[in-house]
Amino acid sequence: MNPNFRPQPKLYAACPGRVHARRVRSYRAVLSLPGLRAVYAAHTVSMLGTVAAQVALSILIFERTGSPLLSALVLACSFLPYAVSGVLFSSIADRFPARRVLVVCDVVSAVAIGLMLTPGMPVGGLLGLLLVTGIVAPIFAGARAASLAHLLPTDLFPAGRSLLRAISQVAVLTGFALGGIAVALVGANWLLALDAVTFVASAVLIGTGTPYTPPGERKSNTVRDSWAGLQVLFANAKLRNLILLTWVAPAFSSVPDGLAVAYTAQIGVAAAAAGALFTGYAVGSVLGELVVARFTPSARRRLVVPFLLTSQLPAIAFLTTPPIPVAAVLLAISGTGYAFNQGIDPLILQHADPSYRGRLFTVQTSGLMAIQGVTIALGGVVGSFLAPNLTMAAAGILGTTITLLIARQALTTEPRQPVTPAL
Repeated sequence: MNPNFRPQPKLYAACPGRVHARRVRSYRAVLSLPGLRAVYAAHTVSMLGTVAAQVALSILIFERTGSPLLSALVLACSFLPYAVSGVLFSSIADRFPARRVLVVCDVVSAVAIGLMLTPGMPVGGLLGLLLVTGIVAPIFAGARAASLAHLLPTDLFPAGRSLLRAISQVAVLTGFALGGIAVALVGANWLLALDAVTFVASAVLIGTGTPYTPPGERKSNTVRDSWAGLQVLFANAKLRNLILLTWVAPAFSSVPDGLAVAYTAQIGVAAAAAGALFTGYAVGSVLGELVVARFTPSARRRLVVPFLLTSQLPAIAFLTTPPIPVAAVLLAISGTGYAFNQGIDPLILQHADPSYRGRLFTVQTSGLMAIQGVTIALGGVVGSFLAPNLTMAAAGILGTTITLLIARQALTTEPRQPVTPAL
């Protein structure tokens, strides 16, 4: 760890009405702290707008070109920049005050979405502007998570991040369910305009309603600082394995989602039934987060491995080619296992130098999005040669094996003390 590492005083200790111990684990306790309601309100409105805009842009590009490939590139341009941004710009989340970073990211996203409304904007321009929002998104996520680490007591941090994940899943469910209907009612352009408005609203909520958190030490070069920070973080074996665990488990458990449409074709039902599979995983994730957030910290820690198994094992049951209702329940059970993060988050916080937290959370978010995209794509390739249900089951077997191997290292090995490089 950084030789200059010193435990930071808890900002919440100076706040009136300190959270009582018996309430420390609830979402209500998180939202009762100063400024946190604005953080989560901003997250909610921007997530709803973003998901709805993805639907609107996919439909708009398809209507203009008739190309399924170009329409599918909307999701690719939303997620692929995470990998690049996480490597090159992660230090931004530490170099500047979190509130300023969050507001600037929202404003940049609002401008990019607004420019999409320019009459006659070519498809290449639309996708380029979407790439801009994709580059900004992981920086925003890293700064937000780092600010939560400042604003929340240690026992509440897992519940705080859990609430972000739950809101994201609900927003995805709502946005994809209603996005197509909204496009039919008001048109894709109006939905894009609404997305720009949600980013402005998020910037206002964060800028006026959240507390100030101090920046870290600012270096001369953002990219070099980002790369050096990654070296420090990943030199710590304990921290490295914890981060890998948060990437690998959801990467394997998301393969059935990517093959949902192919699975409906395999068992001879309408493609629309795939919606039940998408919904099942998301609903399970939300329920898992809500329930586990009320557990004690020690219980969440003990349940990490059982939840990891819960996230992977249901996919193996696809060997039996279950009907859609059963398949949806299996994916819902798998989704509940995603709550293993609530046991991992305190360990990550414990082993991360506070001056590198922004970079850590930016990289964690970026890596998760990138590896999920890769595994879903690989699942699609394998599913072209192997039956979809067998591909899902294989993902479950591999996921169970690999996550348990990483968990064994992450939860038992002692951290190595890295030397901080000269930046």
